[in-house]
Amino acid sequence: MNKQQLFENIQKKQSFLCVGLDTDIKKIPQHLLQEEEPIFAFNKAIIDATADYCVAYKPNMAFYESLGVEGIKAFEKTVDYLRENYPDQFIIADAKRGDIGNTSEMYARSFFDHIKVDAVTVAPYMGEDSVKPFLIYPGAWVILLALTSNKGSHDFQLTEDANGERLFEKVLKRSQDWASDEQMMYVVGATQGKMFLDVRKYVPNHFLLVPGVGAQGGSLKEVAEYGMNKQCGLLVNSSRAIIYADKTANFAAAAHEAAKTVQQEMAGYLKDKGII
Repeated sequence: MNKQQLFENIQKKQSFLCVGLDTDIKKIPQHLLQEEEPIFAFNKAIIDATADYCVAYKPNMAFYESLGVEGIKAFEKTVDYLRENYPDQFIIADAKRGDIGNTSEMYARSFFDHIKVDAVTVAPYMGEDSVKPFLIYPGAWVILLALTSNKGSHDFQLTEDANGERLFEKVLKRSQDWASDEQMMYVVGATQGKMFLDVRKYVPNHFLLVPGVGAQGGSLKEVAEYGMNKQCGLLVNSSRAIIYADKTANFAAAAHEAAKTVQQEMAGYLKDKGII
């Protein structure tokens, strides 16, 4: 999916919601444990309940890898289900990969050749040669970690060099030599508030993947106010607040309502910006 197609889907659905499929076998409703494939059964129900209100899904690989082979099968089956039934959805593998060149080549092959997701999150710490292997696939996206939502983000990302340039700013500036805004996005946490203004100084036209809304306490209003550009430029992720809105047999209906509520708020911000 290219940038224009993503933007058009945002306009069509009046939403820039990404639903995070952080599916924890210990948190899904108990009755699903009787299913032959409980993780996939949960994901399928969540997807069917929320697809009208979001433009992207983000399975977090740790939740699947923790279950071994069965977890990986559930992840792949989830991607296949989305591709077959909801082809307008942008699929992000939240894997945070990034290693020396030949290892990154294998990671990229796994996600883009084998599983065929639209995007993968990548850590930039090891530099250009650890990221470039992900960029050789036409139509595939790298989502580079820039300014994350966790408390520890301040340990390194805000450190300044002798010229006062912060590490996340260096990442934003240098990485633009590697790819354009047609193939690269950035992770910027919703908890960063007005820091979105600093981010937009360097990447005014890029899409930003924004975790941290909902359970982590980030403000959707602030994200829209400080981070939105003329093409929206945002994919705001919500995981726990939607997929675990209810842990009974009514979990899918609760997820439906939670996603709808977020979408309606997003529609207001899109209208305020003249995007829809």
